[in-house]
Amino acid sequence: MRTQLYIDGQWVDGNGTLDVIDPSDGSVIAKVSTAGDAQIEAALAAAHRAAPAWAKTAPRVRAEMLRKAFELMIQEADYLAELISKENGKALPDAKGEVAYAAEFFRWFSEEAVRIAGDFRMSPSGDKRILVTHQPVGLSLLITPWNFPAGMATRKIGPAIAAGCTMILKPAGETPLTALAIMDILDRAGVPKGVVNLILPTPTGPAIAKMLHDPRVKNLSFTGSTEVGRIILKEAADNVIRCSMELGGNAPFVVMDDANIDEAIKGLMLAKMRNGGAACTAANRVYVQRKVAAEFMQKFAEAMGTFVMGRGRDAGVQLGASVSIKERNKIAELVDNSVKSGAKVLTGGKTPDGPGAFYPATVLEVEKTAEILNHEVFGPVAPVVIFDTDAEAIELANSTDFGLISYVYSEDLKRAIQISEALESGMVAINRGMISDPAAPFGGVKQSGLGREGGFDGIHEFLETKYIGVEI
Repeated sequence: MRTQLYIDGQWVDGNGTLDVIDPSDGSVIAKVSTAGDAQIEAALAAAHRAAPAWAKTAPRVRAEMLRKAFELMIQEADYLAELISKENGKALPDAKGEVAYAAEFFRWFSEEAVRIAGDFRMSPSGDKRILVTHQPVGLSLLITPWNFPAGMATRKIGPAIAAGCTMILKPAGETPLTALAIMDILDRAGVPKGVVNLILPTPTGPAIAKMLHDPRVKNLSFTGSTEVGRIILKEAADNVIRCSMELGGNAPFVVMDDANIDEAIKGLMLAKMRNGGAACTAANRVYVQRKVAAEFMQKFAEAMGTFVMGRGRDAGVQLGASVSIKERNKIAELVDNSVKSGAKVLTGGKTPDGPGAFYPATVLEVEKTAEILNHEVFGPVAPVVIFDTDAEAIELANSTDFGLISYVYSEDLKRAIQISEALESGMVAINRGMISDPAAPFGGVKQSGLGREGGFDGIHEFLETKYIGVEI
């Protein structure tokens, strides 16, 4: 288990240590090194120094490194899943799914590295040739959250390496061990020193602000809350740093009266309970048409009530702990306040006794004006609202500042597509509980972010477009 910082191809100590806690019992898993000014400067200098040579490296060479990293992740998937479950708290099946998903970003971008397209054509006036090429944007700062410590890291590292950028990764303090393990994999895959670096700066906010004001940093890729994203965007503005931001979500899950109810519940269980609900794509607001509401809520509450909760690594556990007691208490407070305001608890809804950051799978029936609908519940809680018309469903679904993903269930494809086109979100899942895929563009509209990750678009977040006019 790696616990040091990774700078310029070396494992180094920092200016102190940070305890990594197992949220299922509060025990200390490891002490990882933190970074002070000296380590931050070393990482910046290393990435800056490595940038020119790395940008000129042949795409096939970069591709083979990513392919090797993919193969190593697959070979070591069980170890990585155990590590994720320990520091994050999630159930082992979720952790195994994350490792497979995370590894695919290395494979996808190993293929995209050799397929960066350009353009060569005559101008309409005929006076020149238009040549368009793409070049690495430069030193990139990557900031990742705790909910998917592997997936969020590879989703940024993969395209950065493929594009020819050097980078500094700043993982979440709650879950650094997975990111450190990925650094070790990249090192063994042959990525040159200085190309990837990992630091855990402390205090975090001032350190990130300082890096964003360093002229060597050219690009920022951030995944996290909208509140923090706004702050970071302001800091990045001073140097006009290019930013891609994957921020919060408050996804609606819309069940029309012609939906296959059993299939809708299967999809909702995945959309809501994947990763214990701690996902920006999680279905946070469930809207069901009145005609099928009673049947739907009964079956949904029964399904949610079957979840086995416990330590994520134990056999048979489907719902692990939240990442911390603090996060668990946020979930409990939202539910408690909602019940006080008149919400009906269909299952769950009570904080369990004993150690660990646990909260049960919970279903609430609420009014369409309930305060909990305005919050991104990062946990296993599903508030359900009854609606009457298609227009009302669309209005309710769009009544948020967020627009990452929406879910629609209907057996009428025309109706489902018409609703999907009216929904204000960057992604829509029709009759599916999950559509995240390394080969598809991931991102939102409104205050859910800027730019896209994955797909053909993902690599372009790390490329600058250059136009050259040629006299021939």
